[in-house]
Amino acid sequence: MALRYRTAGESHGPLLAALVEGLPAGLEVEAERIDRELARRQRGYGRGGRMAIEADRVEILSGVRWGRTTGAPVLLAVRNRDWENWRRGLSPEPADRGAIEAVRRVRPGHADLPGVLKYDLDDARDVLERASARETAARVAAGALARHLLGELGVGLGSFVDGVGDVVWDGADGTWDLPALHEQAEQGALRFPDPTVDARGRAAVDEARGQGDTLGGTFVCFATGLPVGLGTHAAWDKRLDGRIGRAFLSIPAIKGVEVGFGFRAARLPGSRAHDEILPGGPGDGRRGGVHRETNRAGGLEGGMTNGEDLWVRAAMKPIPTLMRPLRTVDLSTGEPTSASTERSDVCAVPAASVVGEAALALEAAGALVEKFGGDNLADLRAGFEAYLDRLDRRWTRP
Repeated sequence: MALRYRTAGESHGPLLAALVEGLPAGLEVEAERIDRELARRQRGYGRGGRMAIEADRVEILSGVRWGRTTGAPVLLAVRNRDWENWRRGLSPEPADRGAIEAVRRVRPGHADLPGVLKYDLDDARDVLERASARETAARVAAGALARHLLGELGVGLGSFVDGVGDVVWDGADGTWDLPALHEQAEQGALRFPDPTVDARGRAAVDEARGQGDTLGGTFVCFATGLPVGLGTHAAWDKRLDGRIGRAFLSIPAIKGVEVGFGFRAARLPGSRAHDEILPGGPGDGRRGGVHRETNRAGGLEGGMTNGEDLWVRAAMKPIPTLMRPLRTVDLSTGEPTSASTERSDVCAVPAASVVGEAALALEAAGALVEKFGGDNLADLRAGFEAYLDRLDRRWTRP
C-alpha cells in the first residue's frame, strides 16, 4: 500500500485530524515526539495571539497499539482550545445559523473570494476556516509519523529560514553542512542560522507590525541519508522532484519552490551548475560508490535521488490578513470597502519551515515505502538493506 494521508477540520472547529495510511506494522510511535514537532510549528517571532491560546497536543485514536503501528490506518487529532469561543459560530446545528456575523469583506490574497464564488456561498467564513494555515497542525502531526519511519532507516530531516522580507542570509554555495545549519537555526527566534541576521529579521518584523503590515520569506528544508534511486525518470507523475514540488506548493501561502540551486542554476553555465561525479566516498553505500564535492542539484537528478543530501527552498508570500486592510468589495453589495481582519500573524515563515519538513518527510517516506514495500517494518528494513548491499557490490563484481 502506498503511504498517503488526508486531513480534516477547521481553524476554530473542535479539532484538526490526520488519517495516515500505508505505515508498516511494528513502527514505534511516541506521542511526545509528535508533540515536539507540533510545538516547533507554534514557535517563531511574529506569531499572533492564537498561539497564546493553543498548546497543541496529539491524540492517537487508531492504528497504534501499545506504542506500535498495527498496519491499520492511523488517525491523529489535535484539539482546538479556541473552539470553546466558537461553538455556536461554527456549530453544525441549523438552530445556530446566524449566531455570528457573516464575513463578506473578502481579503485580497486569501481563498475568500474564489472560494465563495466556486461553492456559491454568501459567507466567506465557510471558506476561510478550512483555508486557514491552522490546518497545517494536522500535516505536521502526520509528518511526524513519517519522520519516525525515516529515522528507523537512518534518514534525518531539518530546515532553516534564509529570508524574511528583505532580510536575507545568503550562504547557499552547494557545499554547506545542512544539519549544522539546522541546529543553529533552532536557537534563533526566526530560525535564521546566523544570530546577527536573526536580529535584523526581528527588527523587520517589528517594523511591519508597527505599520499594520505582514512579511513573507524563504526557507530551506532538507533530508540526509536517503539512498540513490528513490523516485523514477520513467513516469512523469512519479518523479520525486515533481511530487515534492506539489507537496510544498499545497502548503498555504507557499508560492514558489526550487530544488537545489533552482532558479540560480538557470543563470549559470553548465560547467558551474552541475555537480561532478567522483569515485569512492564515505558512507554505507547510499551514494552508490561515488561522491560529489558540491550539491547544487539538491540531491535530485532525473526525478530521482542521487545519494546526496536532498534540499529544497520554498517561498512564502506575506500573510493576507492586514491590520491596515487593503481595498476589496463587499460580497452582499458589490460595493468597494476595506478587507475584513482576523486575528493573525505578522510573520509565520519559521512555522512554515517546520511544515515544510513535514511535507518533505511524507514524500520521502512515501518514496521509500513504494520502492522497498513491506507490510511490516522488518520486511521494509530488509529490502532497504539488501538494496544498499547491492549498491556496495556494484564496483566489486568480477
